[in-house]
Amino acid sequence: MKKKSTLFNLKDLIVYFLIAGTGAAVQFISGSFFRNYVDFYASVSLGYIVSFFVGFVLTKLFAFDARNTNKTRREMVKFGIVAAISFGITVGFAALTLNILHASNPNDIIYHIPLDFIPAKYREVNVTEAASTLVGMGLSFVSNFILHKTFTFKSTGFYDRAKAALNLGKD
Repeated sequence: MKKKSTLFNLKDLIVYFLIAGTGAAVQFISGSFFRNYVDFYASVSLGYIVSFFVGFVLTKLFAFDARNTNKTRREMVKFGIVAAISFGITVGFAALTLNILHASNPNDIIYHIPLDFIPAKYREVNVTEAASTLVGMGLSFVSNFILHKTFTFKSTGFYDRAKAALNLGKD
């Protein structure tokens, strides 16, 4: 008998939240690091790319119980498609939020971390940019959950049809 699955089942949502939270932390921390060397948009993008690899492994292993599906290649392709959509959502909404915040107050809000053991250039936090990044990440979290649950880690036939169309043969 096949187990009935709903889109927002509590177990999947909680586990995905924990896994995505780990990926979000990786994205936010690495993006903050890159912000010391590149502009805002590049730092958000680079943070997203770093978290992509962490996210796939953790999501496959823990979030949707797809550990033993033997469809890793197919799931990676689908994960990449979802990641491309999510990348657009993350960067697009982060940029939109930053523009809205700058329209209401053109001066960035800066917080200085009062810990002397942290190098000086890493103690300054741009709260305006951090908030914008979090908005983009939050919106992509919702779309990722829905797309990964209904597309990436579910057999939809998409991968088989794409392979047939591209004449790529069997798995």
